[in-house]
Parts: sequence; C-alpha cells; structure tokens
Amino acid sequence: MTHTESEITAELVRDLLRDQHPDLADRPLRLGARGWDNQLWRLGDDLAVRLPWATRTADALLRKEYAWLPALAPRLPLPVPVPQRLGEPSVRFPRPWIVATWVPGAPADRAPATSAAASADALAAFLTALHRPAPGAAPAGRGRGGPLPGRADQFAEHLASAVELGLVPDPGAVRAVWEDAVAAPSWAGPAVWLHGDLHPANVLTSDGTFCGVIDFGDLCTGDPACDLAAAWVLLPDGAADRFHAAYRPAPDPATLRRARGWAVLQALSGLRIGEAGVRGRPGGKPTWGPPARTALRRLVRDRSR
Repeated sequence: MTHTESEITAELVRDLLRDQHPDLADRPLRLGARGWDNQLWRLGDDLAVRLPWATRTADALLRKEYAWLPALAPRLPLPVPVPQRLGEPSVRFPRPWIVATWVPGAPADRAPATSAAASADALAAFLTALHRPAPGAAPAGRGRGGPLPGRADQFAEHLASAVELGLVPDPGAVRAVWEDAVAAPSWAGPAVWLHGDLHPANVLTSDGTFCGVIDFGDLCTGDPACDLAAAWVLLPDGAADRFHAAYRPAPDPATLRRARGWAVLQALSGLRIGEAGVRGRPGGKPTWGPPARTALRRLVRDRSR
C-alpha cells in the first residue's frame, strides 16, 4: 500500500544536517516514528527531522507545510510541529525534508482520549481556531474539503473491500449513513483552513485528552465538515454533543450530515489499513483498526436514533 520506500539511517540524517544545517548536526539523534508518508527523527529535546520515505506525494506535502504552517501555528491552541528549516534535495538524498518543532504526546491510535469533557473542549477549541476563511492562494485539497459526492467511488471501493474482509457486519446501515450525507446540501460558506487528515495517528494525547496535532501534509481549504468528522473518529463515547456545542460557529444540520459521510470514509479506510497490518501486508497499521471500528459503530448508532 506504500510506494517507493527510501532507506533512511541515523548516519544519513546526520550527514544531511552537516551539509545543510551544520549548527544542528551535533544534537542527539534517534528514530521517533515511521509514518505513512514520512520518517521522524528526534533531534535533541525540542526538534525533529521529517523525511519522506514511502510515498511519491510526500515531497510536495512537506513543502506545503513549510510554506503555510508557521503562519497558522500561533493562533492554534494545541501544539503543532512548526517547520524551522528546509532541507533541499541533494546527491545524498534526492528529496526535500524539514526540521520542525517536536510535539510530545502519544498518538491517539495507541492511547485514545478518555476524558470526554476535556477532549471535546480541546478539539472544539482547536478546530474553531483553525477553521478561518483562507486566502485565495491557499492550497486546495486532494479531494478533501470538496463536495462529498465526488468521493462516491472511493466509498464504494472501501465498503466493498471491508465487506469482503468481513469487517462490516451491517453494510446496509453504513451505506444509509453515506447516502444521507451525500444528499445533504453542500457547503455554501467560505473555504476555511482544514487539517484534512484528523485520524487518530495524527492527534496526540496526554492524561486522557488531546495535547497536540501533527502531520499537516493534507492542509487545505474547503468545507469544515471534512474535519468535523473527528467527533466520531477521535472522541470518547458521549463527547460528541459537547464538542458540537463548543465548536463555533455551531454546525448546522447539513454540515453534521456531511461530516458523518467524511467520518464513514475515514473509518472504512482505517479498517482496510488496519486489517492489512493484522495480516502482515505492506503498509498496514494494526492500531488503525480498533478506532475505525468504534467510529463505524457510533455512526450507525447515531443514524438509527
């Protein structure tokens, strides 16, 4: 499920720093994480080196973060990895890379939020601050934040695969949530800034609540429903109503219907990727499966009320 994997070692990262940012080259260095698009290497206590390693699209996404995230970060109430330095392609490593601030915390796919009130308030405050009208030059999403009907083929593919793997006990109920979301009126407001990829591996937790948001590679603009899907994907049971009450401006019924559709897409994708990891297939992430199952259960339950 990944593409061209690049071999990255501590020696390579150290050499890249010596070549382009020598003032950082002598800091302690250790592997932090291997993500979907990038590897993260801890650089001292407060920085990290982020290098693309497994997908062809990661180069442009890193440059986008470097260009836009420093201006957005100061207004966000949760810590985010703010780019500090840019590394250009070279003979040693033919792809761009960045040095960003390190955000401590545990990924929510491994340590889910457990405090309903605190996590609902933290997520609502973060998205309220992020979802501001974006300038015309802001990056468009790769389909994220756009009209939900445009993702119909993706939904059908994800659902068929999940059903084939025996991961969805009631596909008709899942399809009903999707069809209701697609039938909702489209977003008529301004294109707002979106994170674009608020799945559990990209949100950090500490003491039962959210303490940081990472991986802004899908930063884009559009319909806030794309990010509001996080209410079903990230929050503990019983927290969604509090989140919706705290988020501003309060989401209208049509936006919530579209948000459920985005949540269904994200949950079905997480099921496929999680199951691949369980079965040992490349690109699989076993920790993505449980939160995806929880999200689908909530979505079907809420739809039946």
